[in-house]
Order: sequence, then structure tokens, then C-alpha cells
Amino acid sequence: MTGGMAKNGAFEIAYEVEGAPEGEPLLLIMGLGLSMDFWPPGFRRLLVERGFRVARLDNRDVGRSTHLSGVGPPSMLSLLARRRSGYRLSDMAGDAVAVLDALGWDSAHVVGVSLGGMIAQTLAGGHPERVRSLTSISSSPSPRIGRPAPQTLPVLLAGRARDRATAGAQMVRVFRVIGSPGYPHDEAEIREAAARLFDVAHDPDGLRRQLAAIVSAEDRRPMLRRLRLPALVVHGDADPLVRPSGGRATARALAGSKLVIYPGMGHDLPAALQPDLADEILALAGRWSPAR
Repeated sequence: MTGGMAKNGAFEIAYEVEGAPEGEPLLLIMGLGLSMDFWPPGFRRLLVERGFRVARLDNRDVGRSTHLSGVGPPSMLSLLARRRSGYRLSDMAGDAVAVLDALGWDSAHVVGVSLGGMIAQTLAGGHPERVRSLTSISSSPSPRIGRPAPQTLPVLLAGRARDRATAGAQMVRVFRVIGSPGYPHDEAEIREAAARLFDVAHDPDGLRRQLAAIVSAEDRRPMLRRLRLPALVVHGDADPLVRPSGGRATARALAGSKLVIYPGMGHDLPAALQPDLADEILALAGRWSPAR
């Protein structure tokens, strides 16, 4: 595994890559407030075993990438009013393009979960020549579709953790609320990823700035309807954070896309479903050819 920093203007975007150099390029984009370490190691291994060269990045305002600390956090009132705070989803898609450039990839299969799915959609719409296939997981094409259940926001917007143990405990509570009721959670893996994130950069304000980019975004469905690329949309029928209507709306907007709804899955990637999901991504990649 190797890593580096990509440059997008004044922003530095941390990334890591694993798998055989000759593998099919695949970029993973993580969700709200979470670092690249939250992509389960087992899932990444499954993708590498299927012949992918797998890259991950820390979105801006999380992990080792640039944080907009000088901007300050958006207020709850500005979030409710859907005001932008510092940047747009298109800026975050530009960060992903910078990672592709740093890796020397002219294009890649792109997989995004939650906020990462929104970024992946925006990347495909704004830079279609860079996206071989699009997989949108637990996501939505509009902030007005699939809105979160009321019990999810208080736990997401919890205050600062005082130490790495508290950070781990907070993240476990988050996934107990948003995770899959039909599958067990690997709480040790969650704690470890949260502790590593705390060690690098504990920034609840960054999460709020990312949330502002989500709620202030325009409806992406008109853009998605213009795309002609292999597309997979994955959702859990028990997702309380981005409810299943978000996945269904995404699939309807993407011509020829495949929609997979997993019973009992919430807003996470249960280990029991990861082999099937890796197979779906491999099958999707097989639909791409340079002629497209």
C-alpha cells in the first residue's frame, strides 16, 4: 500500500492506493465526516482480489486532507436554511479529480457511499470522461429526497470527543443508530477507525461544513439523466440516514442503471454483504469499454 497528497489549488487531498499496479483503477469516496480508514479492510481486500487497483481519499475537512478551520462551523440555522459554507460538492469532486491526476489515471471506476455517493454523482456529471462506471451506495440525488429520520441527526452532531477512547465510543453510538439492524456491527473495527481519525484530526466543525455542502446542493437528477455510463445503485431497506427513496430516485435518473436493495441493511457496509457487493461492482466494471 502506498499513499500521497494530491493538490487541488490550495487544497491537499490525502490518498492511499493498494492492489496490483496493472489492476483496473477504482476510486472509493467515503461519506460524511469519515476518513478513508472507514472503508472496511475486508471489502477493500475483496476488490483487490477481483483485479482492481483500489484508491481511497480523505475528503477535504476530514483526516489528513486540508481543513477549512478558518471558515468556522455553519450554524444550525444556516444548515436549516440550506446555506453553503465554504465549498460545494463540485469542489469536492474536483478533489477526486486531483487524486486521479496524481495517480496518473485518465479514468477510473468510481464508488461512493453516502456523501461519497453524492460526490461520485457530481464527478460523473461534471467530468464524465474520467468515470468508467459509477456505483452510488446509500446516497441520494437531492437533499430533499431520502431525508434522514429525526433520531439520526442528534447523534451525528454530537460534541467534541476529549480523547481517542471517547471518539471511538461516540462513533460506535453513531453506527448503532444508523447501521444495519439485520446484521452485526464490527464495533472493534469502528472504534479503531475512529481512534485513528482522532489521532490525525478531530474536527466536528469539518463535518458541519461537509453537511452544508450536502444540504445546499442542487438537484442532480437533470445532470444524471444526461449520463450514459454503466451505473449501479445500492441501498439498504432499513437505512435511517438516507432513506431508500434516495436510492430509488438515483436509479430512476441514471439510464440503464441497476438498483440493488438489500433487506436489513442500514447506513453501513455489513461484512456479510461485502462479497456480493464486490461481485456487483466487478460485473458493472465489465460493462465498460474504452469505446464508450
